[in-house]
Amino acid sequence: MTVVVEVTGLEVPGRHGVEEEERAREQPFVYDVELELAEPTADRIEETVDYREVAELVRAISESRQFRLLEAIAAAVADALLERFPAQRVRVRVRKPRVRLGLPVEHTAATVERLRP
Repeated sequence: MTVVVEVTGLEVPGRHGVEEEERAREQPFVYDVELELAEPTADRIEETVDYREVAELVRAISESRQFRLLEAIAAAVADALLERFPAQRVRVRVRKPRVRLGLPVEHTAATVERLRP
């Protein structure tokens, strides 16, 4: 049996974007993360993932470099999560709420899903 662990609405500042001005100033990026894991056999943190470690990994990836594309950020986070945790599947959605498109928009987003081979 499996369980899906979610960390939703995790706000991490970053300097990402296609335009140089986007990368020059820090702005918020919002992450929704899902990890599909084996169901814990006991009520112990060692049997699953620690949400703090998930949040820290997302922050570390965001700080590791300046990404131009949301797709690239989502892929880097998904790959790192799959490498770090014993998940069978990870899904990462990255939202950019302060995007400038010339028209009103709530946010832009990209979603990447990875499966363990």
